[in-house]
Amino acid sequence: MTVSRSETQRRVSRFAERCRRKGLKVTHQRMEVFHELAASDEHPDAETVYERVRKRLPTVSRDTVYRTLSTLETQGLVSRTEVLGSPARYDANTAPHHHFVCTVCGGIRDFHSEALDGLLIPKSVEALGKVESAHVQVRGVCSACVARKRRSVSRRNE
Repeated sequence: MTVSRSETQRRVSRFAERCRRKGLKVTHQRMEVFHELAASDEHPDAETVYERVRKRLPTVSRDTVYRTLSTLETQGLVSRTEVLGSPARYDANTAPHHHFVCTVCGGIRDFHSEALDGLLIPKSVEALGKVESAHVQVRGVCSACVARKRRSVSRRNE
């Protein structure tokens, strides 16, 4: 799903300011990589980001995109989402949120929940180490895949 142009611009402006505060150069390549993440909520993987950025910036290297994503994640400017059996995916939304992962198409969608934000971490987990954050990943079949399946079944029954 595409993010509105005004929201994308807001995210990009905020990103540039956060880079400056952290002492990171606001390079053209960094801006293009971040813009790709900010303009969509689909959580693309690094290879997808590279392919899309390369359309606008043909001289960008795969290594530059991968290193940029790593740097932005390390600096807390983007978040990385892991889905079992899939490459890491990236998200420009660093505000607290959780993910719904479709087990059919692999799509990832953000959702917010005050109840999950306030999730109490069991003492047994705290005994394993210092907890820095908690993120809930809900897995199921997205509404688009459910609708596709219904249409397919409907056609076969006709």
